[in-house]
Amino acid sequence: MKLKTTLCMGAAALAFAAAPAFAESHAVAACLITKTDTNPFFVKMKEGAEAKAAELGVALKSYAGKIDGDHESQVAAIEACVADGAKGILITASDTKAIVDSVKAARDAGVLVIALDTPLDPIDAADATFATDNFRAGLLIGQWANATLGAEAANAKIALLDLAISQPSVDVLRDQGFLQGMGIDLADPNKWGDETDPRIVGNEVTAGNEEGGLKAMEALLAKDPDINVVYTINEPSAAGAYEALKAAGKEGVLIVSVDGGCPGVADVKDGVIGATSQQYPLLMASLGIEAIAKFAADGSKPVPSEGKDFFDTGVALITDAPVEGVESIDSTKGTELCWG
Repeated sequence: MKLKTTLCMGAAALAFAAAPAFAESHAVAACLITKTDTNPFFVKMKEGAEAKAAELGVALKSYAGKIDGDHESQVAAIEACVADGAKGILITASDTKAIVDSVKAARDAGVLVIALDTPLDPIDAADATFATDNFRAGLLIGQWANATLGAEAANAKIALLDLAISQPSVDVLRDQGFLQGMGIDLADPNKWGDETDPRIVGNEVTAGNEEGGLKAMEALLAKDPDINVVYTINEPSAAGAYEALKAAGKEGVLIVSVDGGCPGVADVKDGVIGATSQQYPLLMASLGIEAIAKFAADGSKPVPSEGKDFFDTGVALITDAPVEGVESIDSTKGTELCWG
């Protein structure tokens, strides 16, 4: 898989000329608003934004919620950015529906708003979205788990460790992609938790962190101690799930996840995670800063990838136990491309 080439081509397809030189007092102002400032995914996103902002002479301010799901802090950040005269805002929304009114107010004030990683609901509430194809990320790990189990997939007992009760779009897309990959009929594809397949033990939320993953796994094991497949929204929650499984003497359970951070890839190499879908936060953020600089220069806005309503920044399945029919790279290659 020529992943580096693909990503470079993707970046080139959206390449923007740097904004013209501005006097320091008139530098293009931009904001990055992430869900937290502790998750390695958002740490890397911030690094990418800062590096590109320094390169293009963009004045960048960064904000983050106290925890994943801290919607009010994100609303306050948007208001602060508009008041400060920001030309553009990059945001990974904690509540993809509730944030829409605040985003509209910013856009009405002439600010370019770009969603990173997590599409807003509806997606066109933002001017553009730079993201992993999150449904495909879930689909790949579901297909891999299904093929790995083979005939035993029909008897699977599945735990779903999701993100938040508010069900932000990234949460729904990954969950539903995984279930489809596992061959499970979806109910309403716009939400999780309404499927009736008897293989599903249940859904619990994790807040996307290790402690949440541990508690969610404990709750589902109490419901059914024979769980043998665990889907997790991200790798920190997968690490917590593994600790709960290990404490219960169930280290052979199949765990799949999404992120592709260096700790997660190491967990693939060590057998903690069977497979993970790798995404590229640094690319999302750097392209976002380029888009803001271009918008400031000539008013143009980025366009989505062909056939999609967002710009696809790529995804790759990482596993050291490849299966026929599901394209993947191994943990060695994943380590070359990982972040965090």
